[in-house]
Amino acid sequence: MMSGCDAVFVRESAGYAAYRAGHYEIALKELRAAHRISGDVSMWPVMADCERGMGRPLKALNLAGSDEVKRLAKPEEIEMRIVASGARRDLGEFDAAVITLTCRELKTETEDWAVRLRYAYADALATAGRGDEAREWFAKCAEIDHEESTDADERARR
Repeated sequence: MMSGCDAVFVRESAGYAAYRAGHYEIALKELRAAHRISGDVSMWPVMADCERGMGRPLKALNLAGSDEVKRLAKPEEIEMRIVASGARRDLGEFDAAVITLTCRELKTETEDWAVRLRYAYADALATAGRGDEAREWFAKCAEIDHEESTDADERARR
């Protein structure tokens, strides 16, 4: 018989595997089950992104606006901002997508999530038609993207 910890591990692992494979409905089901068992909110950004992947940006925004989000650690908080911004873009709310990512953490350069945040912000600016600002932020992203995990340097020069 599986312990509660084992069940959480299995459900969470299955959820993340399904998410990576693009099976958002299965991923969401498994991650919700893991959350119900453990109370862990760290998977909420992925759950919200699953909602987006299933074409339900409003449900993603509901998750992003829930009280549970206040319990997220900084990396997951940043990831939730990125997902919420994407949901705003899905709805055609391009300025709101930029506002969602406008935060003091954009000044951060050394955290693991800094490149993703800056890239998402620059991309949101570009989508909102703010090309000059977007290029500036793609350049700021490229400055800290030492592993060249993005095309920020190229997009800064467009």
